[in-house]
Amino acid sequence: MTTDKRTNIEKTIEKPKKAPKQKVFSVAKNLLIYGLVFAVIYIAINWWRQPVMPTNPQLQLTDYQGQSVDLAALSQDKPTLVYFWGTWCPVCRVTSPTIDKLAAANDYPVVTIAIKSGSNQELQSYLTEHNYRFTTINDQEGEIFADWQGQVTPSYVVLKDGEMTQGLTGIQPLWSLKLRLWLSEIF
Repeated sequence: MTTDKRTNIEKTIEKPKKAPKQKVFSVAKNLLIYGLVFAVIYIAINWWRQPVMPTNPQLQLTDYQGQSVDLAALSQDKPTLVYFWGTWCPVCRVTSPTIDKLAAANDYPVVTIAIKSGSNQELQSYLTEHNYRFTTINDQEGEIFADWQGQVTPSYVVLKDGEMTQGLTGIQPLWSLKLRLWLSEIF
């Protein structure tokens, strides 16, 4: 075959160029597909890593200042957010300010459990340094977190009437936490 014939054949085989509208549609379609795949994987991993309520959970706890905290009683009136975190956790440095805002809004009870974060004095210094005002239980040995089969920090549990309604992990925006608490209140 001569070079001219080969060039002519290659030109006829080439794909026609897409119009700008088609390119935009193709990009949007790919973004949607990849977004859906990401969402499915994220939801599956979150479900797998979420805390699990123990058969006989310890819901009467004492915060790092010696005050009694009754999670069952708190969750009778409104859903209660339980936030598992650690002073050593880099992701918790991002999520804890959100939890502090949620607690300060006083729309729903918020109780945090600091896992393996040192003595009560060390924990108090950390909370003061970061100006966190949320109620905090000091889980010095990680026993409470282990009882809930926690795998990663941060982890969250929503309790209603002393029962777990939702569990989740990772970075959660304020609107997502408020939505989950509101949904637990309604359903």
